[in-house]
Amino acid sequence: MLVNKRRPLRPQDYAPELVEPSVSHDAGEEAIRPEADAPLVALDAAMRSDIGEGVHVFSSYRSFQRQTALYDGYVAREGQARADTTSARPGHSEHQTGLAIDVVGTGLACRLDVCFGRTQAGAWIAEHAWEHGFVVRYPEGEDAVTGYAYEPWHLRYVGVDVTTAMREAGETTLEAFFGTGDAPDYG
Repeated sequence: MLVNKRRPLRPQDYAPELVEPSVSHDAGEEAIRPEADAPLVALDAAMRSDIGEGVHVFSSYRSFQRQTALYDGYVAREGQARADTTSARPGHSEHQTGLAIDVVGTGLACRLDVCFGRTQAGAWIAEHAWEHGFVVRYPEGEDAVTGYAYEPWHLRYVGVDVTTAMREAGETTLEAFFGTGDAPDYG
């Protein structure tokens, strides 16, 4: 399932089966698809083993209604053009799939900030997430392809087969790997 500015969810109010993440996460409504939970636990264990810090989920599944509220808030604060570089329109959000998670290290440094990519946790995730079936969905310098600014905290579960093939092919975006074309704007 590839979701971006040019490939909306069908139906737009899609709602998957969900479970609470089995790793550190914000209290409340964090949820992911069951098939992403065990790989997330494995990623957390490997990260803890390597650097002594685990992964903390601070945003995961969002319903169509929740995404509408978030997007509308960004538009009200920043205008639509700016909002479209940092927030998905409802029906176009990977968070609605239940396969996208926003993470930070358990030390909570640089939450929701590009500086996360320069932390030990962010660097570890950039280097090792693929081993557990996750991609950093919006890599640095690829906003013309993905349509979004660099987000080192935004992971998408696609499975180890896909991440291994992406790595072997030298591809860093799902758009390039699947050959769907760039998605810089809503088409």
